[in-house]
Amino acid sequence: MPKIFNYKNFNKGSIVVANKISGLIKTKGKLNEKCVLGLSTGSSPIKTYSELIKMHKKEGLSFKNVVIFNLDEFYPMKPNSQFSYHKFMFNKFLKHIDIQKKNVNIPKGDISNKEIRNYCENFEKKIDNLGGIDLQLLGIGTNGHIGFNEPGSNISSMTRKVEISNHSRLVLSKDFKSIDNVPKNAITMGVKTILKAKKIILIAWGKTKSEIIRKTLKEKINPLVPASYLQNHKNTEFILDNDSSSYL
Repeated sequence: MPKIFNYKNFNKGSIVVANKISGLIKTKGKLNEKCVLGLSTGSSPIKTYSELIKMHKKEGLSFKNVVIFNLDEFYPMKPNSQFSYHKFMFNKFLKHIDIQKKNVNIPKGDISNKEIRNYCENFEKKIDNLGGIDLQLLGIGTNGHIGFNEPGSNISSMTRKVEISNHSRLVLSKDFKSIDNVPKNAITMGVKTILKAKKIILIAWGKTKSEIIRKTLKEKINPLVPASYLQNHKNTEFILDNDSSSYL
């Protein structure tokens, strides 16, 4: 079962996560090894990213040995669109640190349909060739999705094009101004891709996440709650605040 850590608020929890990530980067750096991070978007990791930026600027934390793989991207979506996860990652994190562009891997939302399968297979190969993801950071949707692995996702799923559920599109509509503007598809790492990570940290803040956190951790593994697959991962931590953990 995952280890559960509870903090007073998202600020405290986010700082803890940033410290864990920076510690791993430094350890790998001393060994002259690449640090392979799986990263996520959404509001949950923003404070963690801002803490890492602060460590880079004030403490000299270098990201030159870091390779990142992002969980997902809308499809179709141009990388320079205001709604793209590409833009999100650069605005909130990547343009403020010294990571090398060649080490940034965010799923492309602007490739043709016929290229997708080959592209996704190569995305997986690239992760495997680096020895796998050292640390995967996850958020969780209120319906239990991780990445865009929506309810019903198979445990053996790999990086692929998926349909975004109406539930998720409704949640996203506040950013897109209307549900009609929310893309119906995405390219996402699969459940198996995520579970292959050596360490996983799932973060969740706020009362709206409390019920799904309870289902994820307290009920049996269920494909309708994809995050529940994490129960069987050998090295997973849930970093929660008082509100998100209130039903445990």
